[in-house]
Amino acid sequence: MDAVATAIMNNRFNAIVEEASAAIYRTAHTTFVKLVQDYQCAIATPDGDIFAYPSQSGVNVFIGIPLKKTIETIGLENIEEGDLFITNDPFASDGLVTHLMDVTMILPIFHEGELVAFGWSFVHASDIGGAIPGSISPAFHEVLQEGVRVRPTKLFSRGVLNETVKNFFMDNSRIPEEIWGDFQAMISGLKSMSRRLGQLCDRHGSDRICQSMEDVISYGEGKAREVISTIPDGSYAFSDYLEGFEEGQLAHVSVTVTVEGDELTVDYEGTDPQLPAAYNLVSGETTHPYIVQALVSFILTMEPLTPRNAGLLRPIHSRAPRGSILNAVYPASGGARAASATRAYDVLLGCLNQALPDGLAAAGAGMAGIIVAAAPDPRTGRQRVNVINPIVGGSGGRVGRDGVDAMEVRYSALRSVPTEVLEIETSIMLRAVRLVPDSRAPGQFSGGAAISLELESTAEKALITVRSMNRFQLAPWGVRGGAHGRTGETLLNPGTERESSVGIITQLGLERGDVLRITSPSGGGFGDPLDRDLAALAADLYHGLLSRERAEADYGVVFDATGEIDAEATEARRAELRSDTPPPAFTFCAARQAQDAAWPMDLRRQLATRALAFDVATRSRMVDTLHRRQVAAGTPMSEEDLQQALNAEAQAFGVYAA
Repeated sequence: MDAVATAIMNNRFNAIVEEASAAIYRTAHTTFVKLVQDYQCAIATPDGDIFAYPSQSGVNVFIGIPLKKTIETIGLENIEEGDLFITNDPFASDGLVTHLMDVTMILPIFHEGELVAFGWSFVHASDIGGAIPGSISPAFHEVLQEGVRVRPTKLFSRGVLNETVKNFFMDNSRIPEEIWGDFQAMISGLKSMSRRLGQLCDRHGSDRICQSMEDVISYGEGKAREVISTIPDGSYAFSDYLEGFEEGQLAHVSVTVTVEGDELTVDYEGTDPQLPAAYNLVSGETTHPYIVQALVSFILTMEPLTPRNAGLLRPIHSRAPRGSILNAVYPASGGARAASATRAYDVLLGCLNQALPDGLAAAGAGMAGIIVAAAPDPRTGRQRVNVINPIVGGSGGRVGRDGVDAMEVRYSALRSVPTEVLEIETSIMLRAVRLVPDSRAPGQFSGGAAISLELESTAEKALITVRSMNRFQLAPWGVRGGAHGRTGETLLNPGTERESSVGIITQLGLERGDVLRITSPSGGGFGDPLDRDLAALAADLYHGLLSRERAEADYGVVFDATGEIDAEATEARRAELRSDTPPPAFTFCAARQAQDAAWPMDLRRQLATRALAFDVATRSRMVDTLHRRQVAAGTPMSEEDLQQALNAEAQAFGVYAA
C-alpha cells in the first residue's frame, strides 16, 4: 500500500459521499430528514464492506455497517445494471436495517459492465403505516403493528421504475407524497455516487479503484488497531438497565469486553431476552456498529483523521445472543430500538472507565426522545405527521471537561427543528426551551444540564408520540466520585389544576390549549466535586446554572459578605469535608442500588442467559416477574435459589426449557 496514494484516494472517496449526503438532505421532503438529518449514504465494495462514509451531515451510527448478508439474500445472479433495491426488513437483512422506519436502498454500481461497488442509503421514514401516525410506539409488542415490511426487492429493474413497489409504500403511508419525496432524494444521492465513482474509474481504471477501496479499509483498520493497543489488556464487565414503558419494567443490558493486544471482543451475554415492546434491535451475526458505537467513537476521538469505513470494525469482534433485546428475532417490534442501543453504548462506556487509567466519562442522559405530532392539516383536512424535535439531555462529565448541556454525545448528529418551521408545519406551539438550573451533576467536571421543552397544542385534537425516552427511573451514573445525574420528568398542564405526571410517553392525546412539559435527564459528574475549579463554579453561578445553596452543599463553597466566593475559606471548608476513603468507581442512584442489592451482576446475567432457553413468547415476562419479586423482597438472590425460582416461574407459565 502506498500511503500517499491511499490518503489521496480516501479523500476522493470522501468527497463523493459528502456530495451525495448533502444532495439527500437538500432535496428531502420530510422534516426529520431535511432538518433533523436522520438519514445517510455510503459506498461499499462488491463484497459489501463500506469504504467511504460521510462526516459532515447525516447520522454517524452506521459507520462500517455490513451489506454482505443483504447482498447474499438478493443474490449476485439477480443483480443487473440499472437495478436499484429497496428494503426495510431488519430480519431479512440481518440487521442492515435496524427498524422498519429506516427504509434502505442499495444501488449496484457498474463500470463497463463490471460490478465495482454498491451505493447504500437510508432515510428514517416519518410514517410507513401501522397502528398510529409516525408508526412508532414503545408499547407495540410485535413488528406487524409498526407498518409495512418489505424484503429486499427491486424498486428499479434495468432502470425502469416498479410502480407496484412504489405504490405499495405510498398507499400504506399517511404522508405518501412526502415519503416518495424522501425516496427520490435517496435515489438522487445514490446516482451521484455512481456517477462520481464512474468518473474515477474512467480516469484511473476500475482495477486500481477497487484496490484503493481495499487499501483505505486496511488503513482504517490499522489506525483502529493502534488505538485499541493503548487500552490495557484484560477483561472488563459492566451492566445497566433499560426502562420499559410499563411502570417499574426494566431490562438488563450486560457486556464483557476483553482486550488482547490490538483486538477487542465484545460479548453481550447476560443481556435480557427481547421484550414485548418496541425496544428490540436486530444486530445479526457480524460486528454491528450500532452496538459497538462507543468503541468506534473512542477510536475516532483518539485518532480523528482515521478513515470512517469498515476497517474500524475489523479488530472488534462482537456477539449479542439471538433472541436478546440487542439481537432480536421475528416478530420483535423495534421502533424505539435506539433506547437499547444507547444502553449498549453506556455499558461499553462503563468498561472503558475501568480499563483506562484515568477513566473516560460519566453516563450521559441516555436517551433521545423523538417527539412526533399528528393532527389534521387545517388547510387540507388530511392527517399530517411531523417530527417536532429530538429532546436529548446533558452528556456526562469527562476527563478534563464538563459534560455538554442538553446534548448527549451519542446523538450529537441530530439537529433541532427551527421554531418557525415547527409552528408553520405542525399544530404545536413551542412555548419554552430552557436549561434546567441545578441539574448539572456535581463533579470535578460536572455533568451536562438537563433541558426542558414546553409544547402547546393549537389543534382541537392532536396525538403526540415520543420514542426512546429513558432514564426516568434510574439516573445516569457518575464516575470516580462524581454524583449521579437527575432523572427525566413529563408533566401535562404544569402549574394548573389539571397538572398530571405522564412519565414515559407512548401515545398522548392533546386538546387545544393543553401544555406538555418534557424535562430530560442530565449527565453524571466526573471526579470529586471538592476538586472543581473555583472559576468554573463562579461561571456556573453567573449563568444561573448553579444556585448558592447547591454550591455550598455540593462543592463546599463559602461566600463572603459581598456574595462572592471566598477562595481561602472555601479551601479550608473543603479540607474539612475531604475523606481519606477513595471515591467509588461509579456512583449509582438509590433506585439502581436497590436493583443491585437484590440482583448482583453475575446472578442477574445468569437469569437472562438461562431464560433464553425458554419459549420466546414468555421468557421476558418470566424474567420481569422474577426480577420485580426479588427487588420487592429486598434480599439478594443466591445462586442456589436462582434455578429453583426460574423453574417455578416456568411451571407457573406452563412452559419448559428447549
